Amino acid sequence: MSAETILQVRGLSRRFGGLTAVNDVSFDLTRGEVLGLIGPNGAGKTTMFNLLVGIHRPSSGSIRLKGTETSGLKPNRIAKLGMTKTFQNVALFQESSVLDNVLTGALLHHPVAQARDAAHEMLRRVGLDHIAGKLAGDLSFPERARVEVARALCTRPDILLLDEVMAALNAVEMEEFLALVRDLRKDGLTIVVVEHHMQAIMTMCDRILVLNFGGLIAEGTPREVAHHPAVVEAYLGKAYTGDHGAH
Repeated sequence: MSAETILQVRGLSRRFGGLTAVNDVSFDLTRGEVLGLIGPNGAGKTTMFNLLVGIHRPSSGSIRLKGTETSGLKPNRIAKLGMTKTFQNVALFQESSVLDNVLTGALLHHPVAQARDAAHEMLRRVGLDHIAGKLAGDLSFPERARVEVARALCTRPDILLLDEVMAALNAVEMEEFLALVRDLRKDGLTIVVVEHHMQAIMTMCDRILVLNFGGLIAEGTPREVAHHPAVVEAYLGKAYTGDHGAH
């Protein structure tokens, strides 16, 4: 395993009864890379994320994070090893403050007093420290998405999985979020993104994996994937012609 490979997935499958949600998927992830995961609804993207962070156990295959086999480990153990995800339906504690929501992530590594400091630091990182005292239930969707990212960052991940955090963002909010992703990447974070916004995916990712019916049908640079016949047929409908790779 090269020093640069932070995650190694081999032959990963997950079956639910007669349905194969993820089918024999293999890929490597390099430290500092931004990897996109795209495909039609029901392609297996969220199941893949849930396998990586331990919410589901693989039916077969292996996941190695920094050389450690994580298949079958609980999510809190995998988070401690350095991989965590945001949730597609932003799962904040509505009656708690923004700070307390973010603090829950920091408790993975810190006692309460230090966790509070870490939570403030990550809220500053995502540009929300000024609303630390606001109730989570009173936030706009873009604010909730950033709080979710701050909470995930508080677990001190090496790999952050972003599950459709840009859904429902307008063009300005999306550009602000892409800027945040670029900053996180500069800090050395490795990021995997599930996203339906093709412009966002094509702009921020170094490489893209395409799933369809649980199987990996293509991988490559944004430009390669945008013109891949199987991807066009299964997902895009026509070759994507937006800007590519504008980091």
